[in-house]
Amino acid sequence: MNTVLDRRCVASRKCSGTRYNLAMRVGICGLGTVGSGLFKLFASNSDEIARKINPAPQLVQVGCRRDPPDCDLSAFNVTRDVFDVARSSDVDILVELIGGVDAARQLVLEAIAHGKHVVTANKALIALHGDEVFKAAAAMSVSVRYEASIAGGIPIVKAIKEGLAGNHIEWLAGIINGTSNFILSEMARPGSSRSFDEVLKEAQELGYAEADPTFD
Repeated sequence: MNTVLDRRCVASRKCSGTRYNLAMRVGICGLGTVGSGLFKLFASNSDEIARKINPAPQLVQVGCRRDPPDCDLSAFNVTRDVFDVARSSDVDILVELIGGVDAARQLVLEAIAHGKHVVTANKALIALHGDEVFKAAAAMSVSVRYEASIAGGIPIVKAIKEGLAGNHIEWLAGIINGTSNFILSEMARPGSSRSFDEVLKEAQELGYAEADPTFD
């Protein structure tokens, strides 16, 4: 959530016209495991968000192929075409959670072209097309945040970019994928005889992995 609620976005945005000192308007694309979880966080933590961020960001639009049974979308503008969110003048931040690569790339670039900040949890997108996405964002003076795409939400990207800005880092080593970390840790636990498939199923049930875990 800290990625979405960065205070600097309020003062520096160049998205959907000039709306300084007004609440950032958020559009979520994709209501799978991660997307529906974020949607619920907006609903269940509204008071906490408002306490920390003033003015509090507002979820205004959702793009999804179908309505999840555990998400009440009745109060929101819902579209089956996620590109409607990318082009909407009522959205300042697009949260890309549709997964995959090609469609996600097109969606993110479309959002950037329309002056929107982007938040993504898509590690494949960043790995394969990160340079293109960052270049497009720089040209439009918008931000692309991808903290959620790595290390299970641990704020490692922000820590390295800002906390270690004065250091020269040549390389990093470690299990920096939260899903892989969970699975390997559980399988390596002393006395454990659990199989990969068994632990993967638990990871999916806990919301660490998507129903299709290919990119997890």
